[in-house]
Amino acid sequence: MRAIELEKAYNPKDFEDRVYREWEAKGYFRPQSDGASPEDAGRFRTGERFAVVIPPPNVTGVLHLGHGLNHALQDIAVRYHRMKGDDTLWLPGTDHAGIATQHVVETRLKKEGLRRADLGREEFLRRTRQVTDEHHAVITAQQRKLGNSVDWTRERFTLDEGLSRAVREVFVSLYERGLVYRGRYLVNWCPSCGTALADDEVEHADTAGEMHHIYYELADGSGAKVEIATTRPETLFGDTAVAVNPRDGRYAHLVGKLVKLPLTDKEIPVIADEAVDKDFGTGVLKVTPAHSPADWETGTRHGLPVVNVLNPDGTLNGEAPERFRGLTCEQARPLVAEALSEEGLYKGAEKITHSVGRCYRCGSTVEPFVSDQWFVRMKPMADKALEAWTGGGIVFYPRKWENTYAHWLENIRDWCISRQLWWGHRIPVWYCACGETLVSRADPERCPACGATSLRQDPDVLDTWFSSWLWPFSTLGWPERTKDFDAFYPTTALVTGHDIIFFWVSRMIMAGLEFTGKAPFRDIFINGLVRDAQGRKMSKSLGNGLDPLELIAECGADAVKFTLGFLCAQGQDVLVDRESFRLGSRFANKIWNASRYILGKLEGRSLVSVPDSALAALDRWLYARLNETAKAARNALESYRYNDAALALYEFFWNDFCDWYVEATKLSFRSGGGAEKDRAASLLLNMLEESLRLLHPFLPFVTEEIYGKLPLAELAAAREAAGNAAAVVSASRYGGMLIAAPYPAPNAARENAAEIARFGTVQELIRSVRTLRVECGIQAGDKVRIAVKAEPAAVFAEQTELIKLLAGAEEVQFVSEKPEKAVGAAGNSFEAFLLATGEIDGEQLKARFLKELSAERAFADRTEQKLAGSFARKAPPNVVAAEREKLARSRRRIERLSGYTASL
Repeated sequence: MRAIELEKAYNPKDFEDRVYREWEAKGYFRPQSDGASPEDAGRFRTGERFAVVIPPPNVTGVLHLGHGLNHALQDIAVRYHRMKGDDTLWLPGTDHAGIATQHVVETRLKKEGLRRADLGREEFLRRTRQVTDEHHAVITAQQRKLGNSVDWTRERFTLDEGLSRAVREVFVSLYERGLVYRGRYLVNWCPSCGTALADDEVEHADTAGEMHHIYYELADGSGAKVEIATTRPETLFGDTAVAVNPRDGRYAHLVGKLVKLPLTDKEIPVIADEAVDKDFGTGVLKVTPAHSPADWETGTRHGLPVVNVLNPDGTLNGEAPERFRGLTCEQARPLVAEALSEEGLYKGAEKITHSVGRCYRCGSTVEPFVSDQWFVRMKPMADKALEAWTGGGIVFYPRKWENTYAHWLENIRDWCISRQLWWGHRIPVWYCACGETLVSRADPERCPACGATSLRQDPDVLDTWFSSWLWPFSTLGWPERTKDFDAFYPTTALVTGHDIIFFWVSRMIMAGLEFTGKAPFRDIFINGLVRDAQGRKMSKSLGNGLDPLELIAECGADAVKFTLGFLCAQGQDVLVDRESFRLGSRFANKIWNASRYILGKLEGRSLVSVPDSALAALDRWLYARLNETAKAARNALESYRYNDAALALYEFFWNDFCDWYVEATKLSFRSGGGAEKDRAASLLLNMLEESLRLLHPFLPFVTEEIYGKLPLAELAAAREAAGNAAAVVSASRYGGMLIAAPYPAPNAARENAAEIARFGTVQELIRSVRTLRVECGIQAGDKVRIAVKAEPAAVFAEQTELIKLLAGAEEVQFVSEKPEKAVGAAGNSFEAFLLATGEIDGEQLKARFLKELSAERAFADRTEQKLAGSFARKAPPNVVAAEREKLARSRRRIERLSGYTASL
């Protein structure tokens, strides 16, 4: 066979972009049912399907490492199911991200000295589309760099024509069903952006502030006062009551009386409400329904008036005394305190730290604000979504997130869906001067009541989530029954973060049930957050963020993907630093070097069929381990245990295949004849080919590049010539790329627990000898003499040459008694001894062991004392755990050294 060469050094930059372009150009990312895959795609169809819609990133955002983790996990699952033979679709797309995108554009305009009003709505939207096109190109390029095997031919955008039609259909349908209504309610309001915000668009942070203590006089002329503590004295002009707990005896006599509203000529009642915490502050609360969610609820229960004291830009309005009008809350606060002090109504202020909500986009303080908005009535849909969970229609991985899901649905509030923006889906509502309101699927031309044509459309747009909650079915063509909708809805799985269980996951389930009668997916895998090695959230302020594109440039996309999958334990956050990705880089490099070695051994060799009868014990062992690994990887990936699958693959390829099997075959190439070398080369190639298929979902680029170098036609011919020897022959697809090859399946004929156990004892013996060599200070190149005491000894005797090769021994003796002048170690069914030679002086070795034993005992004593003291109570749990592991290792070494000393 001709020489097959790989470049000496593994360099992912040489091939990753090229391989991705080839995958995409040849249609491998499209479902097999499209007929766009290679000719033989249908031969391995399972009859099952696997569909995932990507959580659409904001079109003006940049992919961070959290996206990198989420996309890596989806890609691993998609590649596995594609290879498994499922009809697989991974549908990509982006979110128009209303407020975020509009903020980007308005920031650009500000630099030009312009506002959106200066441009007008149409020109502003044109510019915004231009910005989204620029950012979209960046995001899709990033996704290609990550290796996302998404079907780009089906890419969607939440503002494209098809999705816009779905949004309008849903709004109008909900309105017709009485589930959409307009009302005047308290919402989150950003004075800077000039719009209502969703709860998830408000970021809360602990902020330094003051608690102001104010007196409110009773209106009965008695001169009596009640003390109230508040962080916001400037909103007192919107107070419509003072509240106390009905069980608070201190204030029972005040209930029903009136108090004077400071700095005004108004009087407001004292009410009793169970929500008042009598142990907090003075136990008396000012009730400002227009500027506090809790006060809104109190005011609703008691039918209190709602007085809004703020303008939309966050300044005080005409409800405040004239000297405070036009001031921001921050400007007015000290002035109101000063005015209260002049009236003798101000006791003082104390420094506090409290949670303040800020706009996630511009950072401005968010105000509770009363305004006219559109809402969705959520309770009826939430009840259906709860039934879907209790009935087993959806399953969370891990299960703990089901409680979060249920709690939110059981305590759900109506959803404010209108935003005072220009970028987004325009609300399909029109108003006529005659008072008629039209809610329509198509733009109306005239008023049905009076015939007027001068209709005014509602200026607001819909919350971004209103389009993304339809994502699993709107992207497939709904409201029409398209081929894609029939083939891939409901989708199979959703992979996302826990922070949007409320705002996206739950709403998608509600929308799916409401409009299709089915939950939009069955499996919901909630991945953890990516944190730094100290467990801190990655942020610009801490400077601990990692750019996935920088990591890819340093070590390749495979290294990033494998590392994230390896570290992604279900239900846990992923802790990484830049050094972490060396794990994936080293593994990809190992695959490259092992493949290069094997391909180099093919030169001059003939690939031959190897029937079962010609398999050696070592061959049967590796096939059994490969079979176990295929089973473990499949089971783990089916239940989204990414780290378990990655660990199984890593252990098999690095340890079983490379460190044991490939090393062992050196005996065949060193001393075997031509036929033996042909046999060894054929088996190595066969096992490498299957290993690459096993590894592909986690390391797609390097495995694809190597796979393309394999002599697949010759290998296929050799396999076919072997007949149906179950231990060797496996179904495989040739003429295509690895991305579409079949994923290795467990093979009952390969199961061989006895062979695994037998070779396991040989491995244990070799490891014991290697440990003895290190403990005795024997150099790697020095040969040793070994004695083995075992009953029976046959399992070791038949592997004598392998033991000599891998243990660095020149001689292996089998004995019935412990030899003189020997140091040994005991295994489960053997004792192994290093015999005294020129390199081993028994007395010197004993002295060495005694010295090391003394040092190890001293270290163990110090560590025990450390763990018994305050360290164990004060240090972080992970630091304490690391110290306990050090102690455990030290105790194990003490036991070994004691045994060595005794044996000498």
